Amino acid sequence: MLKTNGWDGAKYFKNEAEIEAYLKCVIEDGDPELIAMALGNAARAKGMLAASKKTGLNRSGLYHSFTKNGDPKLSTLNKVANLFGYKVTLAPLLKSPARRPARRAA
Repeated sequence: MLKTNGWDGAKYFKNEAEIEAYLKCVIEDGDPELIAMALGNAARAKGMLAASKKTGLNRSGLYHSFTKNGDPKLSTLNKVANLFGYKVTLAPLLKSPARRPARRAA
């Protein structure tokens, strides 16, 4: 049986511009799980100790939050997003304007 090691994208970022481009691409996709994974990759690329100090979050908690089964809290996502110049926001879905019900004659 062939044994492989997991691929860690965080090891391949050369600079902040690459991290920024990566996050932008993932955020545009809009998949919440992918965004959480990307923020974890970006934090590891920056260095979890540095990310921990700048966000005020526990380093081991950060590692755990961004594992495959981590499920980070919204506050954690927001603090890590802020580290890279983003904020977590809610926006209405774009859809066609709703029809107004016809008014009844008086």
